[in-house]
Amino acid sequence: MKGRMNILIGYDGSEYADAAIDDLRRAGLPREATAVVLSVIESWSLAPSGFELMEDTDEMIQIKATARRGAACVKSLMPEWEVEPEVAVGSPAGAILEKSEAWGPDLIVVGSHGRRVAGRIFFGSASLKLAHEAHCTVRVARASREGPARPLRVIIGVDGSKGSEEALNAIASRHWPENSEARIVNACWRIPTATSEPLLSRIAGWIAEERARVKAAIDAAFEKLKQAGLRTSVIVREEEPKALLLNEAEAWNADCIFVGARGVGRVERLLTGSVSSAVAARAHCSVEIVRVA
Repeated sequence: MKGRMNILIGYDGSEYADAAIDDLRRAGLPREATAVVLSVIESWSLAPSGFELMEDTDEMIQIKATARRGAACVKSLMPEWEVEPEVAVGSPAGAILEKSEAWGPDLIVVGSHGRRVAGRIFFGSASLKLAHEAHCTVRVARASREGPARPLRVIIGVDGSKGSEEALNAIASRHWPENSEARIVNACWRIPTATSEPLLSRIAGWIAEERARVKAAIDAAFEKLKQAGLRTSVIVREEEPKALLLNEAEAWNADCIFVGARGVGRVERLLTGSVSSAVAARAHCSVEIVRVA
């Protein structure tokens, strides 16, 4: 990771936004970083003077107070961070994406749901749009169901793709507390039961090659996570990929699932890429969809 990390945090003052800020403590983030806490008044007006016209309104006063409160919460958790509140007018996802394009953060953090007040202040449904469209890593954060004394647990989907390698590198570059745990998850291939003999032979040969390639990726991932100081385990099962990620995260009480934004692309059953948005939408824990510019 480059020198000082830039983090863009969407904040609407809801309990989900507060949970996303609290979740920063479980993200392995550095002690020093620069963060912008962005609060948005939802407006679909395209008038270039729209922001200036709202400057002295009750809504603008409220949204500025919301951004300052969010920034204060971040600063209380991360006292060595440089934290600034900002406000914007527009669609929530659009405003965050626009700020991201202009500033170039390493990470966007949003809550999994949000709040609508008089139809104006809103974040929640923006999270999946950001997960799909942002050009950097997006963390869809959820409140922890475990006490602070338990070691942190992260799951990573590994399929041997560039995307899963980026997710692996993101985990390995973070600053995890002692005794934190990582679990590598892979959905392996099953040979179809009903097909012609010549086709079955070709499929079996291709699956064998894929298994060898993915095993090498898993072995390399295991060593990298161990070297990063994480207690590492591996789960390989014949199961639908997103179901395996979600079920394992639930059974293991994971704090976060890391997936690459891009998978191998050869088949949609692979762990990353095509399932990242589905995992972000359905997981009971936080999810990071990793993109490297």
